[in-house]
Amino acid sequence: MSFLAAAGARRLCAVRAVLPCLWRGKYFSSGNEPAENNSVTPMLRHLMYKIKSTGPITVAEYMKEVLTNPAKGYYMNRDMLGEEGDFITSPEISQMFGELLGIWFISEWIAAGKNAAFQLVELGPGKGTLLGDILRVFSQLGSLLKNCDISLHLVEVSQKLSEIQALTLTEEKVPLERNAESPVYMKGVTKSGIPVSWYRDLQDVPKEYSFYLAHEFFDVLPVHKFQKTPHGWREVLVDIDPQVSDKLRFVLAPCATPAEAFIQNDETRDHVEVCPEAGVVIQELSERISLTGGAALIADYGHDGTKTDTFRGFCGHRLHDVLTAPGTADLTADVDFSYLRRMSQGKVASLGPVEQQTFLRNMGIDVRLKILLDKTDEPSLRQQLLQGYNMLMNPMKMGERFNFLALVPHQRLHGRNHQTNARQSKPSPSPVAGFGELAWR
Repeated sequence: MSFLAAAGARRLCAVRAVLPCLWRGKYFSSGNEPAENNSVTPMLRHLMYKIKSTGPITVAEYMKEVLTNPAKGYYMNRDMLGEEGDFITSPEISQMFGELLGIWFISEWIAAGKNAAFQLVELGPGKGTLLGDILRVFSQLGSLLKNCDISLHLVEVSQKLSEIQALTLTEEKVPLERNAESPVYMKGVTKSGIPVSWYRDLQDVPKEYSFYLAHEFFDVLPVHKFQKTPHGWREVLVDIDPQVSDKLRFVLAPCATPAEAFIQNDETRDHVEVCPEAGVVIQELSERISLTGGAALIADYGHDGTKTDTFRGFCGHRLHDVLTAPGTADLTADVDFSYLRRMSQGKVASLGPVEQQTFLRNMGIDVRLKILLDKTDEPSLRQQLLQGYNMLMNPMKMGERFNFLALVPHQRLHGRNHQTNARQSKPSPSPVAGFGELAWR
């Protein structure tokens, strides 16, 4: 069922009064605080018109409109990453992050038998910084990859970000080919000569042997929010505040909505966030990996089915009320990794989630830090390296909040051959890097 189906709930039943539950110690409605002078944004006017026309909307529909509306969406016309944006991601913190992910892909390529070609597919590549670090590792280990035909495939809906990615990866060394009407809306060649293509949808990427990367991709996909009541599960909707005409508020649907079908029958939490769109992506990745091989590495803020209300906004590196001045802040919700594993439907093997500090330590970040520190006597550079390491590894920062999940073919964990007699033993597969000690074979 598409998450959009739940939008039909507003036509099925009338809407209850303001949401009667306490989240984070306060009613999380923008009506509790004075309106800011700039809070009536073009996106707010668009949403108010939409709600007045068709009724309250789901949180998933609210997120989708605010983030990816073609004309007014937060991601569509701005650079929201880095020091001048609203948040900083791991690749902007330290080069070591991307370098170790590059090692991970090479390790899995070796473990799978060194295919003659592979696609590296990234979902939501940000500024392209992470891919740039990964490609630098590929170049440094060129002796391993010299006979391998590599191509890059970027899934990006934002025209603004795709232009930044192109500048980062290609420096427009070769003129970019652009075709807005084609599934491949832009093509180019990286600084190291690797062909790169841009798509709006994963389904348009060729179904060939591939390694997939989703770094801080799933946390911005639209979530449905639910609250358990004496009458059963009720979906949280977004409505106009009748007390303040230019403000939004959360309300509860008084009866069941179609999206309720996504809630597990044995769910024990009182508040639940479900992301059907993430399930669709995982099913697509699992199908591809089971048919053509490869692997997927997912890295994101998240939990293993334990958290409840994680929907939040960020503006200028600070928390921001999700209903205030929509379109000016990033919206995000922690990824439920237990849901992602469930949505793979057994087609692939899953490893993790493991905390970022564990994954990076297994990948050798301590050794890499020492090498980089030994190469420089510049105090400012040494401080930058140590600060980046601390941000990535400190449990109070990103070390425990960020998690890694891998999807690999079942045969990757169980070996390719079967024991045929007592003298032949099945070869033991090498550990999957990051989820065990890094091993080269």
